[in-house]
Amino acid sequence: MADKASSSQGGGAAPVADSPAAIRNVVLVGPSGAGKTTLVEALLVASGVLSRPGTVVDGTTVCDCDDAEIRQQRSVGLALAPLPHNGVKVNLIDTPGYADFVGELRAGLRAADCALFVLAANESIDEPTKALWQECDRVGMPRAVVITKLDHARANYENALSAAQDAFGDKVLPLYLPAGTGLVGLLSQTQYEYDRGKRSTRAPDPQYADQLEELRGTLIEGIIEESEDESLMERYLGGEEIGQDVLVEDLEAAVARGSFFPVIPVCSGTGVGTMELLEVATSGFPSPPEHPLPEVFTPHGVPRNKLDCDPNGPLLAEVVKTTSDPYVGRVSLVRVFSGTIRPDTTVHVSGHFTSFFGAANSHADHDEDERIGTLSFPLGRQQRPATTVVAGDLCAIGRLTHAETGDTLSDKADPLLLKPWTMPEPLLPIAVQAHAKTDEDKLSVGLQRLAAEDPTLRIEQNPETHQIVLWCMGEAHSDVVLDALANRYGVTVDTVELRVPLRETFGGKAKGHGRHVKQSGGHGQYAVCDIEVEPLPQGSEFEFVDKVVGGSVPRQFIPSVEKGIRAQMEKGVGAGYPMVNIRVTLLDGKSHSVDSSDMAFQMAGGLALREAATATKVNLLEPVDLVSVLTPDELVGSVMSDLSGRRGRLLGTERVGEDRTLVKAEVPQVEITRYAIDLRSLSHGAASFTRAFSRYEAMPDSAVQRMKASVS
Repeated sequence: MADKASSSQGGGAAPVADSPAAIRNVVLVGPSGAGKTTLVEALLVASGVLSRPGTVVDGTTVCDCDDAEIRQQRSVGLALAPLPHNGVKVNLIDTPGYADFVGELRAGLRAADCALFVLAANESIDEPTKALWQECDRVGMPRAVVITKLDHARANYENALSAAQDAFGDKVLPLYLPAGTGLVGLLSQTQYEYDRGKRSTRAPDPQYADQLEELRGTLIEGIIEESEDESLMERYLGGEEIGQDVLVEDLEAAVARGSFFPVIPVCSGTGVGTMELLEVATSGFPSPPEHPLPEVFTPHGVPRNKLDCDPNGPLLAEVVKTTSDPYVGRVSLVRVFSGTIRPDTTVHVSGHFTSFFGAANSHADHDEDERIGTLSFPLGRQQRPATTVVAGDLCAIGRLTHAETGDTLSDKADPLLLKPWTMPEPLLPIAVQAHAKTDEDKLSVGLQRLAAEDPTLRIEQNPETHQIVLWCMGEAHSDVVLDALANRYGVTVDTVELRVPLRETFGGKAKGHGRHVKQSGGHGQYAVCDIEVEPLPQGSEFEFVDKVVGGSVPRQFIPSVEKGIRAQMEKGVGAGYPMVNIRVTLLDGKSHSVDSSDMAFQMAGGLALREAATATKVNLLEPVDLVSVLTPDELVGSVMSDLSGRRGRLLGTERVGEDRTLVKAEVPQVEITRYAIDLRSLSHGAASFTRAFSRYEAMPDSAVQRMKASVS
């Protein structure tokens, strides 16, 4: 049947939609602990997909099915749970609420067309919660507010609603009022009672009459203010009764525009509000054709004409999540924006993170053709077979070898490319090493697969410190990565102290004599050189000057001296760090007609540099980053004080918006290796920062002594 979603619950089949208009992609957003995963369970029960709900404590929920999620009792990744309601397929997308997993949230926002912003009736609204709301704002996501945990001992619905309105604006208005064991609809003026999951209707109790009248009037005024019919407000103020159909139509239009945010109270434990929430999702939220598609390009970066969400259009889909299993292989969760995906067809896979975001990520650009394997609609661990997947829907594709999170799937005859969503920058470096030699190969494979799954994980093989550095979003993110290495890929790793790549330079002028002579019969080695070394300004790197006169060093061996000095500079002369910012002048030397050679003069050059280093002070240079901290105004003093305590040089502040300040400072890298954790603790999640390399500068003696003491 057209524009309908069908399901067969008895056989456990997934709901199937044959038209984009019969689909709603709804992402659940909210702080950690707000009850998003439990709400999904209640909605699955209300729609008949589950006979009883699972619990987070028992590890039996549909969405928290990963072993790490079960152990930690919190969501760490995006999960899909489809359900049918009134002929519409609703794809519920559960996302983590913790700040470390904002990459999963952004993937969920990309896959969805509307959002449920979930708040708990027993909690206040903090800065991280406001940051989640802003994430939705940035992408123009239509959303409704769901207030859960109405049965909690400390629940206060009125306070939660007031806090939401203070934090998110006066267009956050309730559609229902909690009343007794049910809800009262403010527009319908009907009381909905729940008994053992069953809903019945009746007239509202008289005791709520005054409250209902006040809330209903505020709601109607809020809807009319958003109406495109300018005469509606005049008619309403003139005493005309505005029909419910008109109000609902204007309400739906305002929600779709993202200018009005209805509030629905829900109790997941008793099921109160679940049917009302499903009705809002299916009747009030926009379908995929009503939500704009992301920007489309060719693989060469040329913009393409805007596409429609049409099952008969060109294929355009995007990988929003990748999971790898040692036994099942790689599974890609895909949102189809245009066209229809069918099994056993060949598609073009394009990944162009570097083209859009630069080379600082771990995802090299790639273009390959791949054959679609099995299609399925996931429900937790269960993969339910799918025959075709139309535009607007989400599905899982098995064994796409090259596809990574953020990649685009399109027709191989007409390759297309979606600009990936903006990935957050990982700012917490964790140095790891294989516990044993036997783990090294497995570590490489495991990290490669994790990088394909998680665009917020950046893997660095530092050529100077010879460390493997995992750049993570925070401690919780790093715990999940290490847990996956250990339990999914069987790799035992040790975390080690992060080494910051330092440099050495000369503190003053010095002369060095290099003598490499080995003559014990037969062809020997003979080379002598005298050099003068002097420091250069920052950024000069290296200069070599030849002042040899009289041919004391043959012309063919002068480059050999320079080569030997450069090789010694790479090794360092003091603490073993590369040497920079020096000028070396070759003054004199000696040679032998038979025993002198290229290698002999290389050795002599290195020896001369080492001797010169003993004649003057060798300074350590440390990398300094430009750090920009965006903080609420009331925390500016604390942030500046903390940066100063890290040997930071404050550069100034800038006003950002009404209540935020951008603090800029230059801070040594060695002082901010754990700044992502420390700033979150200092600001309670209210501040964020970016960092970028600025330059090298001399490390103070006190810092050198502290570093040596920590090593010893």
